[in-house]
Amino acid sequence: MPGKEDIETSEKTERPGGFLERLLLGSFDEESYKTLVPAGRDPKAEEIIGKYRELIKDYSPSDLEEKKTIPEPLMDGLKKIGLFGLNVPEKYGGVGLGLSGYLSVLEAMAGTDMSLALTPTAHLSIGIKGIILFGSEKQKKKYLTKAATGEMIFAYALTEPATGSDAKHIQTTALLSKDGKHYILNGQKTFITNANYAGGLTVFAQMDPENPGFMGAFIVETAWDGVKVGREMIKMGLAASSTAPISFKDVKVPAQNLIGKPGDGFKIAMTILNYGRLGLGAASVGAMKQSVEDMFNRASSREQFGVPIRDFELIQEKIVRARVHAFAAESITQAASRLLESDHTGSFAMESSHVKLYGTTRAWDTLYDALQTAGGAGYLRSLPYEKRMRDFRVTTLFEGTSEIHSIYPALYLARSLGKQLSSSGRGRIGQAFFLIREGLSRPKMPLRYHNSVMRKAARMARRNVRAIRRLLYFGILRHGSKIAEKEFLLRRITRLSLDLYILLASLSGLEYDVESGTNVKDKIGLLAYFLTEARENWKLNVCSYSQQRERVHQRVFRNLLEEFGNNDKNISEGRHV
Repeated sequence: MPGKEDIETSEKTERPGGFLERLLLGSFDEESYKTLVPAGRDPKAEEIIGKYRELIKDYSPSDLEEKKTIPEPLMDGLKKIGLFGLNVPEKYGGVGLGLSGYLSVLEAMAGTDMSLALTPTAHLSIGIKGIILFGSEKQKKKYLTKAATGEMIFAYALTEPATGSDAKHIQTTALLSKDGKHYILNGQKTFITNANYAGGLTVFAQMDPENPGFMGAFIVETAWDGVKVGREMIKMGLAASSTAPISFKDVKVPAQNLIGKPGDGFKIAMTILNYGRLGLGAASVGAMKQSVEDMFNRASSREQFGVPIRDFELIQEKIVRARVHAFAAESITQAASRLLESDHTGSFAMESSHVKLYGTTRAWDTLYDALQTAGGAGYLRSLPYEKRMRDFRVTTLFEGTSEIHSIYPALYLARSLGKQLSSSGRGRIGQAFFLIREGLSRPKMPLRYHNSVMRKAARMARRNVRAIRRLLYFGILRHGSKIAEKEFLLRRITRLSLDLYILLASLSGLEYDVESGTNVKDKIGLLAYFLTEARENWKLNVCSYSQQRERVHQRVFRNLLEEFGNNDKNISEGRHV
């Protein structure tokens, strides 16, 4: 869980980077707002999707789960249609899709079978992304050409048993040899997707054990001496994908296999995760769209009390809610992809965090509702509902847990605000006046629309901006650096920021559609529904001080500490009832 160090100040003045960061700490960037529009159809992506659907006709998801691996003929087929080179530039033998086109392929794959989709997704979104973005020309020629054909499948090796989401404090080390020709790699990684399929790894390691966070990103081949891929981990779902630990014992990594410069590793890791989170967002949209179709068809054919169950309002509610959430998730995923296309290594951590959190949590709810709509039959393994839930469940843990992402955007803002205060030259009283003034200010957002729903959505977006600034600025004023410990407050800020992002992404896309003459009647209805959710969230999260439930929580937990907290032996041994 992020701690105080995440809002440390620095002497250097830094201009807020991402779209949301600039809006909430500065002003509305109209130019960036206009880039949030969807990219439109990509013929090359649609061709790949068609080939993929044709290829997998003979491989049912249940058969792949039973085999617990991707059969060699299917793997060869995936390679042949270019699936392992979707985002690799054509000059290195790849398909050369842009980010938006690439995500559209992931969306289609995830809607069909998440377990099968994960292998190429992990290879593309995170496995080779560091080489694409930061690699030298020599590294690209050597490794991307092999990656594009699937000759060398890649994995992303960051997570470790003892550190989890705390990437800055990983324990794997890479120390330069005396002759300067190699880095000596030692350590252990865990939960590595593609581990037993991989011929190549992007490995992150500390380069100076006395300076945590001074990391390197290294290209490591699994065939090298000292690299040991462990046994497959038996998982709840995603059986066809590979997940295993990987250990490194005195592995000699050629110095030229360092990606970027010494110390760039943490920045590279975080940038790559932006893309991984967008991949999960696209997969979530695919899962939700497929579930909407399945729910509607099932509810139309299944009768109870002499009528189709689609006539029942509580069933309709599930289908409508899923449709709205798919629309919202698609809007912010496409918006984030457009921002990253405009600046491939830009500071869009807030946007990608929102995409990951919203997409995966709403898709999980949708998959639950799809099984519920199917009734008792949904629980049977002969139908796809229960497998989809098992396969998808891990997405709320991938690329940072939902708990991390429910506070991370707010922490990110607090850290940026801390840097502004530190570099401003103001004393404590001056900083206090600044926080009060800015917390009460009303930044201008020149959003004007003829449509009444769009006008209301723009008004709601302005209310959210004001509420976020008040919670954030007054929170810093009251708690200082200890705001990092106020997770309920941080979560309230994040929830408002997420709704703000959905509203703006939806409005930007709708504005573009209206100007291009596209019929937006359906999307206006979806926005109107989401607007009711945003209003409810605003009422629940606008409070600056602890809410009653949060205060009661503290009392209940103190009672639990008295009941269980002193049983140190059971806690240390990890015993379970």
